[in-house]
Amino acid sequence: MTIHPLPFFSSGLRLDADLHLPDIGGLDSATDGGTDSRGPWPVVVACSGYQGQKIIHPERFARALNPLGYAVLAFDYRGFGLSEGERGRLVPQEWAEDVRAGIDRLTGVDEVDLSRLALVGWGLGGGVTIVEAAEDPRVQAVVCVNGIADGARSTRNMHDEASWASLLTRIEADREHRSAIGRSRIADPWDIVRLNLDDRTDRYVSQQLYKAPGFGTGVTLESADFLLRFCPQQAAHRIAPRPLLIVHGADNQLYKPIEAQSLYDHAGEPKRLEFLADSGHTEWMFDDNPTFARLVALLDSFLTDALTGASASAGHGAR
Repeated sequence: MTIHPLPFFSSGLRLDADLHLPDIGGLDSATDGGTDSRGPWPVVVACSGYQGQKIIHPERFARALNPLGYAVLAFDYRGFGLSEGERGRLVPQEWAEDVRAGIDRLTGVDEVDLSRLALVGWGLGGGVTIVEAAEDPRVQAVVCVNGIADGARSTRNMHDEASWASLLTRIEADREHRSAIGRSRIADPWDIVRLNLDDRTDRYVSQQLYKAPGFGTGVTLESADFLLRFCPQQAAHRIAPRPLLIVHGADNQLYKPIEAQSLYDHAGEPKRLEFLADSGHTEWMFDDNPTFARLVALLDSFLTDALTGASASAGHGAR
């Protein structure tokens, strides 16, 4: 792949981003129609999840999708990685604005065909893609992988009674604190998104994700307050008639399968729901893992159909 720095601004903050382009001679699948071997390429904006950064799953998606003929934009949300913004502020409602700003930045980039634009979101980022696409007609297709439909329900389902009650008490106390002091208290990120009830995800996070600089830093309790009010399922119906693919680990104990089913139930047609058998939340996210290979095959099939139709309707050559 060829990687070009492509920083952009969102709400006045400079966000760090890279555009990953296919190597002309290295494509595994041929293009047809009106697109030549140098592009413009269909483009995927890859959106990371909770505590995520571009060097984790967005770049993994880029490595997988570039050889299939897709350009991929990978970026750090505000306040994370090399992007500007308040450290510890993790607000999915604001992340949706970051995704839209990334799409704005792609406007006029000659190497990509903005009429063939898709969003692929992981985990919390899956819910973010739903919310952004519902309001942005430029998005032609949406993929939500192991995402959330309701922030309050998904968070409650990863807690026991005691930890849930403690979190709600801390959030309530922080509302009074920040209204008087002007800033929110910092919490351990795993006091909010609880990992210790999901051994497979906990091990993967400890062994793999902490390799990313800055991963696992504290999160404000105000962020948790916003998370509990984040409800992508309420926006899901507004994606139709654009196609939606929902993929979820059948054994996901972090964001339970009810999240995928609820998104599907709230969405309009065309929509597709795929459960990955014998798979949890993230323990299979390695470039050479067979489950990840199956996910990539699902993405390629879905995006080929979805973006070919978008291209034809826009008068462009098809992939």
